[in-house]
Amino acid sequence: MRISEAAARSGLKVDTIRYYEAEGLIPNVTRGPDGQRRFSPENVDWLTLLYWLRETGMPMKVMQRFAALYAQGDKTIPDRKAILIDHARLLAKRRDDLDRCNDILTRKLEIYEMYLK
Repeated sequence: MRISEAAARSGLKVDTIRYYEAEGLIPNVTRGPDGQRRFSPENVDWLTLLYWLRETGMPMKVMQRFAALYAQGDKTIPDRKAILIDHARLLAKRRDDLDRCNDILTRKLEIYEMYLK
């Protein structure tokens, strides 16, 4: 499939896909006889993963490390798993921090509501 369809399916913008490819984040993208990129379903799955890793705040350097490990094959699965476990821990902490922020805002809104009665 062409880059526009890969973008639509993955959630990424076309420019972002081009950037990720230039940064070495997308392995095995072929080109058609016209020189345009052709994305496989596996490429789209990978792009979708990259979209969500970035959306959850994974730094580009970590994404590059993850992609480099992926390109090395199955022997790097334990290392890739460790990266995802670390990222999941960071997300859990962020979630806890956001829950605390929400509690504080809720209390403040309750106080304002008392003043407005």
